[in-house]
This record gives sequence, structure tokens and C-alpha cells, in this order.
Amino acid sequence: MASRTLTQTLSHDPLGGTVRRTVLPNGLRILTESIPAMRSVSFGVWVGIGSRDETPTLSGVSHFLEHLLFKGTKRRSALDISSQIEAVGGETNAFTAKEYTCYYARVLDADLPLAIDVVCDLVTDSVLTEADVETERGVILEEIAMHDDEPGDEVHDVFTEAIYGNHPLGRQISGTVSSISALSRKQIDGFYRRRYQPSTMVVAAAGNLDHAKVVRAVRAAFDRAGFGDPAAPADRRSRTTRVPARSGQVVVRNKDTEQAHVVLGCVGYPRQHDNRFALGALNNVLGGGMSSRLFQQIREQRGLAYSVYSFTSQYSDSGLFGVYAGCAPGKVEEVLDITRAELARVAADGVSDTEVERGKGMLKGAVVLGLEDTGSRMSRLGKGELLYDEMLSVDDVLRRVDAVTPEMVREVAAELLARPMSLAVIGEFDDQDFAGALG
Repeated sequence: MASRTLTQTLSHDPLGGTVRRTVLPNGLRILTESIPAMRSVSFGVWVGIGSRDETPTLSGVSHFLEHLLFKGTKRRSALDISSQIEAVGGETNAFTAKEYTCYYARVLDADLPLAIDVVCDLVTDSVLTEADVETERGVILEEIAMHDDEPGDEVHDVFTEAIYGNHPLGRQISGTVSSISALSRKQIDGFYRRRYQPSTMVVAAAGNLDHAKVVRAVRAAFDRAGFGDPAAPADRRSRTTRVPARSGQVVVRNKDTEQAHVVLGCVGYPRQHDNRFALGALNNVLGGGMSSRLFQQIREQRGLAYSVYSFTSQYSDSGLFGVYAGCAPGKVEEVLDITRAELARVAADGVSDTEVERGKGMLKGAVVLGLEDTGSRMSRLGKGELLYDEMLSVDDVLRRVDAVTPEMVREVAAELLARPMSLAVIGEFDDQDFAGALG
């Protein structure tokens, strides 16, 4: 662990901003992108702890904690946290993922010191009272119920469970009704104290800012909470759990729905796989937009579904590829037949050079157009530092996309789409309805 403060300039873009990185003696990493043309700043604290770091008993604790940290600190009530940011026209929020949690605020540039103080305060010094635990328990149970009322979202959880089983990656981020109902204040507080350490955190900010001032303000906030001295790495033992590679699973969740919701897919590539950019182009060709093969085949030509798309998800040591469709129950078999046939055709015959160029163009557009505000630039810094071994500039990413060749995409298609598939279904069906669905 670093014993002194280290600062370096990672990149300078005359049309964008200057990215700098500082590592404090306690292991906290601080990254900023200075963009003088902006009048706002987005500030976030990224914690490298998510739902995959939970034991079965603690399932949902990361998301529960995300809610609780906004309920009050030693210096601020829940109302203080929200009203102080809203009083200057800003916004603050948070979200939990499988491998990280983010707490952020977006404010006018002049109000950045306030945003730093508020967000760092709630992340490092929450009180987690018993009363607040009980209040938020009810809120989260309602959130789970609301999610269960959205089968188009729920089917993705069913698919993830089909692939990963009871591995932490296979569980819902929010936990279950039983796990949330059983969590105690002591368990949540213990998870918070063990896992939320500077060594697991990245602070990221983008907009009209001064890097040195951000570092001083963040350092003061962490010192105030007792995080100033070097500390042992936070407990992340569960992250080493081997990820299963299940396939050929069919999971049917019988539910009274107007539409049937299906996801067909397989184990994909981890986050830093060499073929991730080629996979991105292939995903766009298959189901990434209105010109994609699956959209044209299923919706435009046959009118079998309103929503159909393919997707990828990447984790540190695994990934997913899948195709989603929502259709009338009586059309499920036809939709699955078309999907399987198209995937098999692409695996065997590949895709055209023209399709690859279109897929690459969509990738590049998503990268550039997704960085038109300070929030997305802040997220790029936080994720880049927390999840990757390198901080790629926008130009670096575009060059890597440009380097993807049609042959690379065809090789990915032949390898990935030939993998055994799994299927998740939500609707008024029984298991035997899909006994031969995977061939």
C-alpha cells in the first residue's frame, strides 16, 4: 500500500479535459477530469463491493446498505442530506451492481465542495439506526414486489440464475423477501464496517474543477471519519469464489402475464477478454438496433414481438450473452425457433463485412455520444479505475473498435454462438412446455 500521496496526469485532451489520478496513503484513489467548458460537476464515490460479495445469509445487504447510508450520519439527518443538495439545484443518488456500488451527486461547479462533503459523509460516517433499518426494510420489500410485477425485468434475473445457480452472481442484487426480512442491524453494520474501506473505494469527479482542491476536500472528509491512516485491505474473501459455467438449463417461472418473456443465451466473456470489442460489434449485428438481424426477422418481417434485442453482461471473471423477446404466449415457440436458427446461421456462416462496419459504428457512437455530460464522464473514470487494469481514453477505445476486423467477429460468432444455450421463461407455462426447447 502506498505510504505517500502520489499524483499523475493520465491524459490530456484539448477538446475534452485533463484526467489526473492521486493515490492517498490510506489507499484511496481519486480521479478527476477537468473540463473548463462545463458549468457543472459530477462527483461519485465508487465502492468495489456489490452483491457478489455477499454470503447467502447476507443476500441483498449491499443494496440494503445503499438505502441506509442516505438515512443519516453523525452530522446530518436524512432530510439534511437531500435538502442541502437540492437547495443548490443539485441531485444525489446511488445504485448497487453485482461487483460495485456507487454514490454520486451532480451540482453546479461552485457547489462542488458541498457535494464532496455530503457524499463522503454519508459513505464514511453513516449511523445506521435500528429505526432506519426497519423503515428501509419495508421500502426494499416494496421494491422487490414492484420488480416482480415487471416480468420483462424479472426474466433477466431468472436467466442469470439459470446460468450461475446459487453462486452470488446468480442471486438478485436486491436479495429476496426472506433474506431481507431476516437481516439484522448488526449484520448490516458489520458488513459496512468490514467492507467499506478506502482500499476498496475510488473517488471520481468530472466537470469544471481543480484536481488539487478536490483531493484536499476528499482527504479532509475521509480524515474526519477516521480514514486518514493506512489501513489493512477490506474483507473481500467471497470474490474468490469459483464461478460455475452452467449450460443447458431451462427455467420456467409460471406467472399470469399478458405476454410471455423469454431469454435465450449462454456464458459470455469476462470484462477484460481480448475479444470484448469484437463481441460488442457482433451483439449490435444480432440484436443491437432496428437494423439488427433479430429485430428485422422477428419484429419487422413477421410482427411476432414488440421488443426483441440481444445483450451482453461482463463481470471480472465471467460474462453473459443473451437474446430477449416479449411476445404473445402462442408465439413463443416460433420466436424461439427463429432465434435459434439465426444464431446457428451466424455461428456457421458468419456475418458480412457491411454488417461488421455497421456494428462497429454503433459501438463508436455509443462511446462518444455517451460522454456528452459530466455524469457519464465521471462514471467512465470510476469504472475504469475500479474495474479495469488500464484507463483507456476515448481515442484509445475508438482505436480498439477500429482494429476489429470482420474475421475477428466471425471467429467470435463461431465460438460463442456454438456454446450450449440456457433458457429462461416467464408466463403461463409449465416446465414440460419447453422440454425440447434447446434441441
